[in-house]
Amino acid sequence: MRTALALLVIGTGLPGAASGQSAEILQPPLALPETLQGTVRVPLGQAPSGPADTLASLFPALAACWTLPPGLDGLKDLQITARFALRLDGTLIGTPRITFTAGTPDAAARLGLERATLTSIRHCTPARITPALGRAIAGRPLALRLIDRGPER
Repeated sequence: MRTALALLVIGTGLPGAASGQSAEILQPPLALPETLQGTVRVPLGQAPSGPADTLASLFPALAACWTLPPGLDGLKDLQITARFALRLDGTLIGTPRITFTAGTPDAAARLGLERATLTSIRHCTPARITPALGRAIAGRPLALRLIDRGPER
């Protein structure tokens, strides 16, 4: 009897309980904003002209400085993902981090790929972006995935 009374008291304090509706389940807020992701096949034939005004034009602009590191010429399906954020003016916030690599035969090759990618991001920033795009992406995490298919380039 006490248990039933306790459940009745608890149930009447929940939103919607008086009207017979179930209580809404609240989700915790996300800890970080959603990562903006882009995939680019590299190397690019030419760098995009003009400032980037959309995410679709931003990621190729950020990948335009990437070159294949020496010693990895014959490899197929190299992949690397870097995570970083930009300010309103397109400059880097902090240090980019490599979050994924694939296709390298050993640790030395992977390290060379990581260095080349981080160097290319530093060379391509500050990114040429419009003020509107700068406001949209400022401080949000970006994940730039670069894919090099290898000899069939």
